Amino acid sequence: MANHHHHDDHSLAEILDLDGEVLHSYLSDVTAWVRDLTADRPPHRLLDLGSGTGTGTFALLERFGDAEAIALDQSEPMLRHLEGRARERGLAGRVRTLQADLDKGWPPVGEVDLVWASASLHHLADPGRVLAEAHAALRPGGLLIAAETAGFPRFLPQEHAGLEERCHAILDRRRAEALPHFGDDWGPRLASAGFTVEAERVFDVRLTHPLPASAGRYAERSLRRMRHGLDGTLDAASLAALDAVLDGIGERDDLEVRTTRTVWAARR
Repeated sequence: MANHHHHDDHSLAEILDLDGEVLHSYLSDVTAWVRDLTADRPPHRLLDLGSGTGTGTFALLERFGDAEAIALDQSEPMLRHLEGRARERGLAGRVRTLQADLDKGWPPVGEVDLVWASASLHHLADPGRVLAEAHAALRPGGLLIAAETAGFPRFLPQEHAGLEERCHAILDRRRAEALPHFGDDWGPRLASAGFTVEAERVFDVRLTHPLPASAGRYAERSLRRMRHGLDGTLDAASLAALDAVLDGIGERDDLEVRTTRTVWAARR
């Protein structure tokens, strides 16, 4: 069982790293927007809630050269992976990792200037309480950035669109049961926690040929992970068709990366 979890952590970590590489332009756009929103007082202490492998942490540290970050996640393997990436990037001195389960309480992080929560709020059992705690941790005038995805990215060209949508429909139903807050409108929740919601922006990501070098690997790893989760629920013919697509996916030049991210900026 432990080996399975280790493999699953490693698989997810690789996908998260690839997500950051392939969607670099999206991250650059969001952090540029955050820079504009904090132009009068650039943040020095950053808190990344549910940091994963550090995609958001590193994008923010790249944008704010004088800042330090606390990367918080409940997965120790993810945090060890993040620490390794920080050393590779020469950022080890600017990142502190903190293992914590936010469903069990707010950890001692002290005061911060910016809270970043990317694809993490929908995992919480009681996001309202956590947002209120984040509000209390922010210095007056501080900013919380909440980013959520509309779902798993799409990769396949039009000829396989029906197959990809069937796969997504099954995973969407399963996710709705497991993660009841997925797809929430976070604006009212942020307001209820005491924030002033300053803006909500939708980023439609549509990457087409020529894609970044790592996009093929991102598509292949992501679809294989999705395939693994469809055993026993997708019909045999569709599974066979998906396997056929996966077999040659590395050689395709007609892949795309299509995803939508919604980002809220909320002020204390």
